[in-house]
Amino acid sequence: MWDYTDKVMDHFRHPRNVGVVPNADGTGQVGSLVCGDALKLTLKINKETEVIEDAKFETFGCASAIASSSVLTEMIIGKTLAQASKITNQDIADELGTLPAEKMHCSVMGMEALEAAVKSYRQGGQPVVFEQQAEKIVCHCFNVSEETIIKAIRANHLKTVEEVTFYTKAGGGCGQCKGEIQKILDKVNSCALPEEKPAAAKQFAAMTIVEKIKRIEQVLEEFVRPQLNKDGGSVELVDVNGNAVKVRLLGMCHGCLAADATLKGFIEKTLKEKLDPSITVEKA
Repeated sequence: MWDYTDKVMDHFRHPRNVGVVPNADGTGQVGSLVCGDALKLTLKINKETEVIEDAKFETFGCASAIASSSVLTEMIIGKTLAQASKITNQDIADELGTLPAEKMHCSVMGMEALEAAVKSYRQGGQPVVFEQQAEKIVCHCFNVSEETIIKAIRANHLKTVEEVTFYTKAGGGCGQCKGEIQKILDKVNSCALPEEKPAAAKQFAAMTIVEKIKRIEQVLEEFVRPQLNKDGGSVELVDVNGNAVKVRLLGMCHGCLAADATLKGFIEKTLKEKLDPSITVEKA
């Protein structure tokens, strides 16, 4: 069973804005019943201000798909089209507290439906089905294009084929496309703009223990605790030995079935990105 946050379960059990906006100004559709997930998003838009005055959805899918669609409607109502168009799949997941990695494609589906609905409005209101624009379809089981995979890799800093599957469903069927997905990963990551991580790593390695603790605490306070707090949890720094960091999970995070994933997949990953790629995090 997936480890869903309380907010995901709330939106799943009590979805907001279900249905179809009468005389919608924009209609976006994405997915296929054959693939297992489908979403229709309709919008009522003030034509003078381009503010989204109402949004409703109909979806066929799992709890994550329903929750992602529901929270998306709440996020975009009251925003202009320009503001709403900046919403990413990660913003949707963050608004829900988090989503299991295997269900991140549900937040991507919401982002794509919104893109199609905005395009529908720009084209006069005729429904628009989100289509892969790339010429090459990589995953034929789920009709996922090379462009979609590339966008997911870049937007979410994906490094493995498994992560690509979590975000796009590509490779989740027969698996014959996994080799091609790996080639795309290698190409995108080798062409990525170099970051100044080596310099940051040297600076961290040269710090005193007190300086390291201050920097780690700063990252925990800015980027980690706010996310854990959404689910009633937190984290406490216990010890630092070189680049080995020991922490204690608190509140709802303590004893959670997803504790190991939180430690490695979130806390350690964040510290690696913000401070030093060689940092390791263990539970105290």
